[in-house]
Amino acid sequence: MKAVLFCINPYAFGILKPLHDELIKQGNDVLWYIPNNIQSKCPFYNEVKVSTTIKELATYNSDAIFVPGNEVPHYLRGVKTQVFHGLAGEKKGHFRIRSYFDLYLTQGPYFTDGFNRLAKKYKDFEVIETGWCKLDTLFQNHDEYKRERNEILSKNGKKNLILFAPTFSPSLTCAVTAKEKIFEITDNQDVYLLIKFHDLMDTKTIEEYKNLASSRGNVQIVSDRNILKYMIMSDFMISDTSSVVYEFILLNKPVVTINSHSENINWCDIPDSSNLVEVFSKELVEDNFRRARQKVIDMYHPYSDGKSSARMISAVEDYILRHGVPKDRKINFYRRYKMNKMFGPKPE
Repeated sequence: MKAVLFCINPYAFGILKPLHDELIKQGNDVLWYIPNNIQSKCPFYNEVKVSTTIKELATYNSDAIFVPGNEVPHYLRGVKTQVFHGLAGEKKGHFRIRSYFDLYLTQGPYFTDGFNRLAKKYKDFEVIETGWCKLDTLFQNHDEYKRERNEILSKNGKKNLILFAPTFSPSLTCAVTAKEKIFEITDNQDVYLLIKFHDLMDTKTIEEYKNLASSRGNVQIVSDRNILKYMIMSDFMISDTSSVVYEFILLNKPVVTINSHSENINWCDIPDSSNLVEVFSKELVEDNFRRARQKVIDMYHPYSDGKSSARMISAVEDYILRHGVPKDRKINFYRRYKMNKMFGPKPE
């Protein structure tokens, strides 16, 4: 099988890399689409086969195109496969059907049920539950990250590693309003704090955090885009309406969110940061939401075997076996116009 991994945002690299590795392991030919404006942000750019233009993709004549974003050119050959870029199904647009995809590979029953209802309505795509390729790494090779965690804590004489990972959206992020309380935790607790910002976080906010962190010995702002590493390393997460909350919960660890807009909150959420330090201290010790977390795991991503990428590949192969490889995707005039505007017309 000839497969395209379609990236137009840096977050796609971490999502698709486990899928790439499994595709190669199974003997498939894999081509990444990485446009020039994000090349420098790809940590493995020189290690994989890359196309930088849509014309090259058209020439490649793929059998399948795996897409973590919302758009893909309708005129490219291949099973256009939505693999998603998060687990926050309540975010605006998650269940929006944009008509670009032949196949939706869902992470767990919550998502499968939602898209199956839509599949019955639209009747032009299929839904298969496979688990999420990004999370294969979450359930594999923990030993190395645990060693790094222990080294950080030992070096700094601390007991717990805490991860602060806010979303970037101005209407949802707690990064601005919770700033003082976040650093108060480091002043009063036996903790080492890791701060991981979203790629699209406001640069002014990041600079404010860097200035405050510079005067403390137990705070580190990490720039590595692989947040899974820091989730595996950490004992506790503080966040807001970020999809990484769901990913962290899959590790069965406690979370506190600030004014989360999630519909299915099965963890500790507080309306603002005024009592963050007290709530954090209590949850770190008592972990009152352990049973509720299991409900999230069961509904959002019940697969802990690290083999979701393999299931995704099998699902696409089965689709091709039953339907063949589509030459293009039939979409309405508005969608065609949007794709031509974003990616240019079909190359001749």
